[in-house]
Amino acid sequence: MSRHPRATPDSPPPLVLSLRPVGDHAALRRAAAAHGLRTLALSPWRIAARDDAHTREALAEALAADVLIATSPAAARSAAALMLLHRRDGQAWCAVGRGTAAALQAAGVDGVAVPARADSEGVLALPALTEVRGRRVGLLTAPGGRDRIAPALHARGADVLRVDVYARVPVPPRATALAQLRAHAGPLLLPLSSGEALQRTLDALPQDLAARLRTATVLAASARLVALAREAGFMQIRAATGPSPGALLAAWTDAR
Repeated sequence: MSRHPRATPDSPPPLVLSLRPVGDHAALRRAAAAHGLRTLALSPWRIAARDDAHTREALAEALAADVLIATSPAAARSAAALMLLHRRDGQAWCAVGRGTAAALQAAGVDGVAVPARADSEGVLALPALTEVRGRRVGLLTAPGGRDRIAPALHARGADVLRVDVYARVPVPPRATALAQLRAHAGPLLLPLSSGEALQRTLDALPQDLAARLRTATVLAASARLVALAREAGFMQIRAATGPSPGALLAAWTDAR
């Protein structure tokens, strides 16, 4: 990997680009501000919770499973908006990361298992999911995203009850955001916790800005995302210890 680009006396400090969903940039903004950096929102989608009879029926069935997995804070919040969440006797709950576990706790579910590695591979290594043959596993998620979990559980012999409790609705880049990106002459930092968000953003940007985006230093939440960013044409990539805003930006400060 190449060296991290530094701001010079004649250039502004790095601009942090957020690929979080619409309205979900606050945590990254706070983390960036703690380093004296500004954040530009480039949301590729908005979160739309589902509220229909089919989803409610599927959720009710999934909530009776032996093990429940929530793949994101949005999944936890969307499920809680549809139905009361609580732990049944003998039931295990798992979350992909601490933010998801916090959302489940806020909804009334305590004792959620969280992996040290906040990704699909990490959650699949949790003790509650290592021996699942013949057991029912409820998966609270959305189309796309962490599609590795269900196939892995099927391969282990689990009966997976997948419920897409929300959807990611694509949104076009804001004209004001595109203008700000064009106007910024300094380095770019791209915290990356979603491969799908990166690809949608590259596809949606005008050609000149897609090329500009590829000059950014990627702060990748996992080895898989490091590889994905490299395949997408990024040359400057740093591996973070996790997907939280603090961990992602720490990959930049550590590299300095």
